[in-house]
Amino acid sequence: MNRRTLLSAALAGAVVSPALAAGTARAADPGPSVTRTGTTTLDSQAVFFVSYDGLVNNNSFQKNGLLTYKGYQYAAWYTADRNAVVARRVLGGTWATLQVGHTLKASDSHNVISMGVSKVDGRLHLNMDSHSDGFTYVKSVAGLMDNPSGLSWSAARFGAPQSTLDGLALTTQFTYPQFVSTPEGKLQLSYRVAISGNGRNALAEYDGSRWTALGAWSGSTGTYTSEHGSSTARNMYLHGIDYDVNGRLHSFFTWREQNGAVMCNGGGITNHDTGYVYSDDRGRTWRNNAGTVVGTTGGSDTVSVTDTGLVVDALNPDHSLMNQESQTTDSAGRPHAIISYVPGRFGQCTTNYVTDRTSNGRAFHLRRNASGSWQKTEIPVPLNSSQRTKLVLDKYDNAYAIFPFGRIAGASAASGYTDWKILFDGSGLNAFGEVVIDELRVRADNVLSFMYQEKSSGTTPSALHVVDFALPA
Repeated sequence: MNRRTLLSAALAGAVVSPALAAGTARAADPGPSVTRTGTTTLDSQAVFFVSYDGLVNNNSFQKNGLLTYKGYQYAAWYTADRNAVVARRVLGGTWATLQVGHTLKASDSHNVISMGVSKVDGRLHLNMDSHSDGFTYVKSVAGLMDNPSGLSWSAARFGAPQSTLDGLALTTQFTYPQFVSTPEGKLQLSYRVAISGNGRNALAEYDGSRWTALGAWSGSTGTYTSEHGSSTARNMYLHGIDYDVNGRLHSFFTWREQNGAVMCNGGGITNHDTGYVYSDDRGRTWRNNAGTVVGTTGGSDTVSVTDTGLVVDALNPDHSLMNQESQTTDSAGRPHAIISYVPGRFGQCTTNYVTDRTSNGRAFHLRRNASGSWQKTEIPVPLNSSQRTKLVLDKYDNAYAIFPFGRIAGASAASGYTDWKILFDGSGLNAFGEVVIDELRVRADNVLSFMYQEKSSGTTPSALHVVDFALPA
């Protein structure tokens, strides 16, 4: 009986020991392991340009650039001629690719393609090509995701590209689309309004018939003061937005200040603190770690840097803390995150965030344990990169950190996540940096699947792949 089955059994009235019901790992549970089972090529000539230290096809904050649903896997990317394409395959099968009628407008790695599934009507949704400006939106016909074997994979199954959500214009300054399905099967879209250092997180929702703007839920105003200076504007960068097995919506975040006066050196980055909020009403109101309401979506009181009880790991702006890293929830609904920065043992002032993170950056596993306390464990793997690390949990709640270049480290739930070690060193991938995880496939068929692009130079196109690893049975 695996961890998720235990939860279902408890809800169904089966006798489950208190330790297991509380999410404590069994001694007999296997530890983390990965077995590489295959690699497929999506595109031998995908678009390649380095922007903001990343690639437009492999920015790990995409949700989702790769996803699995009802036995089929889907991937989206830009080709060498900048066409936006989406592909699907039956798991273990061959990819079939189609164009969706849009061409990448700028050489900006923020302009990613994110996909989502509205379970209420079986549509695939794509939002793409935006960085503080307008977006492009495409959706499939109803039922395409529910009957993939019965409906051909062709461009005719998709509507024309739009600059709105079926007529709903959200903002002229739109960035970071992330789709998430609600427990009822509706589809929500998380995004940022306005710009870095002065922006707000917002939500829209699709119910199978129309999109509705729910509004902004984080604020940009208020004064933040460090030992160096003050800032009166900022934005909240999300590590993710995810529903757990009980229907609670979780989000870890960092703040980025507009005023560089808060830093010890202008070569750093103004990100500070790791915060956490959750919602029990599908994102309408937000609570801090203590359960106090700290913001209302679409209301006048949004989550603010001046609210109490938000910070779960304090850090000043002098350590090049990364924004938009990674998060997930375990089989008991507890939140986990990966954060990364330059620890104080390497100095108390970073002066070049790319160089310093590459030389001395470390990732940390941050989680709330069964007693409700927050625990942080350093993962003993040098970043060797300025970029982000991803986090997934297997069915036994073992943790896996997928580092830049496709390296994988793991830690067991049984150890309390103290036994982190390298499980795969990235050999043979020739991966550029960040990878895009198929979050849904981990739960769907116990496989860690990620998309990566090979290293190149200048604007020479390179191959884009999906690699699969079996997790413990």
